[in-house]
Amino acid sequence: MSELPAMRTTFADYKQDAHNWITPASGEFYPDILKDACLLYAPVLELFGQLMRTSESSERLFLQIADIHESWMRIQLSRVFKRYVSPGTPVEMLKKKTQATQICANYKYQFRPIQEVQKAFSSRPIPDEPLCALLWEYKDRGKKGYDLTERFFDLFRSHFPDLPIAGPERAGRDILLGEVFADYPNSTRPVDFVIYNQDKSTVLAVGLARYDSDRGGAQEDDRTGGYRDCAREILSYARQHQLPTKVIFLNDGPGLLLGSMWNDYARLEQNWNGKVMITTLRMVPERITLNWLTAKED
Repeated sequence: MSELPAMRTTFADYKQDAHNWITPASGEFYPDILKDACLLYAPVLELFGQLMRTSESSERLFLQIADIHESWMRIQLSRVFKRYVSPGTPVEMLKKKTQATQICANYKYQFRPIQEVQKAFSSRPIPDEPLCALLWEYKDRGKKGYDLTERFFDLFRSHFPDLPIAGPERAGRDILLGEVFADYPNSTRPVDFVIYNQDKSTVLAVGLARYDSDRGGAQEDDRTGGYRDCAREILSYARQHQLPTKVIFLNDGPGLLLGSMWNDYARLEQNWNGKVMITTLRMVPERITLNWLTAKED
């Protein structure tokens, strides 16, 4: 495996002053958020109470929630249901309206009896400040990642106005590599952005963007292991088809400073001899260069 000569720095080079190379995201202070949280979620708790009082069982309560047409309200009610009725059931599962009957059949024995739910719910005020604060934490989940991607697109276009970049700039459907490469073996492999040459005849790089507010332990292993598998799959395809395509992992946030994350990413980059780049937003201007993007193996 020959080395590409165009990568001027490595991710490991930045470790000594790593804190200067991440982009902290601003947050919201507690209890400042309580007023807005209570205004937003009081109607959710009121509707949950109405549905609970007209349900003869916890299964019936769940089915009534699943019948709510408005997606946002149904999701919030599912989160309240999880807290009061079924803390062991993943919310992502509870959100699947079309699977409501099957979920009840599989998990109803873990549901708290409706009489206990009503007693517990009635013991709390409306709005319930602690519960509203918990629900508020979900409100901007993913926003930091969307901000990161949007800022990357703006930064990339300012440096490379002639290179097309595609992908959801904020919320939106990921690009599937089966839509980029007609014969890609794992057609449902999602990526966050694709960078092309000027006439869009060649894919120069594909990338994933993640903002890590706080990560550690098994999460570190999951992330770096997933990246390793992704890089191997994409670069194996590129080598087989003699493509110059590279992989960019745009990561940012204070989570990079925790545990072994920085070292793990540095090793991942080093293992691919210039074909994989790990970068934060602040590193982009000096790390992602036209020479690197267009370089081919010797």
